[in-house]
Amino acid sequence: MTHAPAPDDTVPSPRFDTPFLDTLETLFRWRRDIRRFRTDPLPEGMVEDLVRQAALAPSVGHAQPWRFVSIVDPAKRAAITANFERACAEAGAIYDGPRAEAYARLKLSGLREAPVHLAVFCDEATPAGHGLGRQTMPETLRYSVIGAIQQLWLAARARDVGVGWVSILDPAAAHRDLGAPASWALVAYLCVGWPEPDTDSDTPELVRAGWQDPVDEARHLFVW
Repeated sequence: MTHAPAPDDTVPSPRFDTPFLDTLETLFRWRRDIRRFRTDPLPEGMVEDLVRQAALAPSVGHAQPWRFVSIVDPAKRAAITANFERACAEAGAIYDGPRAEAYARLKLSGLREAPVHLAVFCDEATPAGHGLGRQTMPETLRYSVIGAIQQLWLAARARDVGVGWVSILDPAAAHRDLGAPASWALVAYLCVGWPEPDTDSDTPELVRAGWQDPVDEARHLFVW
């Protein structure tokens, strides 16, 4: 990586070379949703470092509305696990036949094994940003949190740490059981830890399980 010339009072902007770009694409390809974790703890300070890098994400009006909460209370963890199991059973009821059998075989969370649980909220009452950029599209506040989550995910993958997003939850019950402030909206519940040996892959688990093949890349970009 080289740097372009810059005035004396500014930090020079980086120039990213081809090897870096190739490595970056490899990182993107290996950023998989992990559900199978070892129970070994992460090194001290790693979660804090991941959150620090997540907070480098852009946000509407520079509001920085993300709130990462490490859930260590066993009772709160148990409540989230029970919430997931109820929601998972209810979600599975929409399928029948072979698709129902396939759903039943899927491992859809690592809640019982992952050493770290992170609840990620959007503080929708934050005064930061002074409302800039979200008067017409208030949902951009939550989109900002999603950007920070993706940044944390990539930072974790770069350290060989896995992340799994547990989306099969009743968010109102989770909010209540976690005791979050009323103005905080739950955006994600993440499992974080070392992936189990021989389960890490650059192919999404749902592809490997035969649930959904990749969509043709030609369908991702449209010209109107």
